[in-house]
Amino acid sequence: MAEPAKSSPLSELCSALPSLPLRLQEVGRFVAANDYDATTRSMRDLAAEAGADPAAFTRLAKAIGYSGWDELRAALTEARRPSQTSPFSGRAKSRRQGPNADVALVTDKLNAEAAGLPRIPARSIADAARALHGAKRIWIAGYRSCRSVAELLNYELRLFRPDQVQIVGGSGPDDLDLGAFRPGEAVIVVGFMPYTHASVRVAQATYHAGATLIAIADSVAAPMAEGAGHVLLFEADSPPGFFPSLTGAIAIAQSLAAVTFSLGGTAAKKRLQDTEARLAAASTYVSEKG
Repeated sequence: MAEPAKSSPLSELCSALPSLPLRLQEVGRFVAANDYDATTRSMRDLAAEAGADPAAFTRLAKAIGYSGWDELRAALTEARRPSQTSPFSGRAKSRRQGPNADVALVTDKLNAEAAGLPRIPARSIADAARALHGAKRIWIAGYRSCRSVAELLNYELRLFRPDQVQIVGGSGPDDLDLGAFRPGEAVIVVGFMPYTHASVRVAQATYHAGATLIAIADSVAAPMAEGAGHVLLFEADSPPGFFPSLTGAIAIAQSLAAVTFSLGGTAAKKRLQDTEARLAAASTYVSEKG
C-alpha cells in the first residue's frame, strides 16, 4: 500500500490555527497569507511588518511541531521548490477558458509584477550601492537567463566606471576571473531557483578571496547568497507564467547603478559625459530629425 502523502507545512499551520493561543493565531495567519515573504525575509523584518515580537515566530513553529523558525522556514522553502527536472514546466498551468482568458493572464502577471516591486527593500540596495562605490573593482556574474541582468548592470556601470567593471567570464574562462578576485573588490551574483553550480562557485571564490559578495536572489537561503555581505531579494516565483520573473532583479540592478552613479558625484558625471562624447563621435545613435 502506498504511503499517504505528507501534508504541506502550510496545511499543517492552517489546521493547527484553531488550537493555538490568540496571538499565535494572528502570527500564523500572517505567515499563511505571506508564505513567500516567510521564505525570503528575516524573522525580524517579518515581525516588524506583522506587528509582533520576533520570538512569536519561534513559538509558532514549535507549537506546530518544528524545532524553531529556521526549520519551519526551511520546510516552507522546500514546499515551494519546483522539481529539479521540471523547474519551468512544473509552474505551467492549463490554459484558462473564456473569450478573455489570455488577456486575464497578462493582467494577472502584470499586477503580480507590479505588486512585487514595492516589496524590494530600498535601504538594502542603497547599502549595497555604497559598497560598490567604495570597491576598487566590480565583478558581475549571472548565468543562463540571469546573464541578461548581469549584462545590463555591467553596461550601466561601465558608462561611468569603464575601467573598473567586468562580467565574470566575459573575456575568457570563468576560472581565470575567479582567481583574480581580491580584497577591496565587490562581486555581484544574480540567481534564482533552480540555482546554477557556476553561480555558487563564484560566491565561494568571492568569500575565499576576501571580496565583498552582493547577491541578487529570490531567497536568503539561495546557495549563491551564503556568506554575502548584502542580499537583495526579488520575487521570482509569485507572478503566473511558466518562467520565473526577472522584473525585480532588473529593477534592483538599475537601482544599484543609479545610486552608485549618484555617490560618484562630479567625477562620475565627468566620466559619463566623456563616454557620451565618444559615443556621439562614433555616430553610435541615429540622429534625431528636426
